Amino acid sequence: MSGEKVLLNTEWLCDCGGCHIALVDLHEKILNVLESVEIQKCPVLTDIKEYPEAEIGILTGSIRTEHDRHAALEMRKKCKTIIAFGTCAVYGGLHGAGLAHSREELVDCVYKNSKTTKTDFVPSERIDALSHEVTPIDEVIDVDLYLPGCPPHAHFIFESLTTLIEKKKPETNQETVCGRCRRVMKKTDVTEIKDPLEGVPDEHTCFLSQGYICLGSATLDRCLAPCPNHGVACSGCAGPSMQILTEPTRDIRTEVADRMSRLTNIPAEKVKQRIESSAKTHYAYAMATKMVGNKPTFLIQKWIADVEAQ
Repeated sequence: MSGEKVLLNTEWLCDCGGCHIALVDLHEKILNVLESVEIQKCPVLTDIKEYPEAEIGILTGSIRTEHDRHAALEMRKKCKTIIAFGTCAVYGGLHGAGLAHSREELVDCVYKNSKTTKTDFVPSERIDALSHEVTPIDEVIDVDLYLPGCPPHAHFIFESLTTLIEKKKPETNQETVCGRCRRVMKKTDVTEIKDPLEGVPDEHTCFLSQGYICLGSATLDRCLAPCPNHGVACSGCAGPSMQILTEPTRDIRTEVADRMSRLTNIPAEKVKQRIESSAKTHYAYAMATKMVGNKPTFLIQKWIADVEAQ
């Protein structure tokens, strides 16, 4: 990286701040980036309130309030290239689980019914009200580059910034997390689905083969598969695979259930029912995007009602 420095703005919307901290996860490579980038607006580094003009704009978080919407629009006006940085920006992220409930239910749970933050009122001054929906940023502004992950992996952060700074075409792939997982899929005689903390999984065998629900085969690889390679089943934090996103009839639960039933003696319908019973967990990262939320196979309100009825 060399030449005249590229101007960079960042802004966070509705998120935890972890994606901004992920920029520091570049470790010594951040020095290479800083040789070619001048960071202007950045919530964790600068106190700039306005939105200066910039070559690159990094937006993290989803749109949940009018403040978020305003910030996204201003970033789009002032930045030549916008990166939807992190799963919340790309798909709506974990906040999407809130779509299973009304705004009133969420506010009452946090302010009136919480055992640790219980109050007799809901703050209304100097705080924007929640929107009716959790919205990925590309439903409000045009996005030039998508970088999902919770947070994005340092490898992909460095690659994306490098290609933009050097004006090259980003190298992308459509592989799933399974593509980098060292575990081996094999047919077993397992007949029951196991809870995540039940037993100690064999370190060499695919989680699905052992009866553990793992979303690696249905999740886009933007992480290099650290979780399954270190003994933790994939939770789908980088969002669904391209097959699921682009095919109306493909779904997270049906894809995982089909593979698990082929690798074990567990019926596919039983796997689907288990995923449906904890849908807010398995779909949380991406249910806010219309590519998932509008699927005819996505019936979260029904699934929640079925669980409550039991």
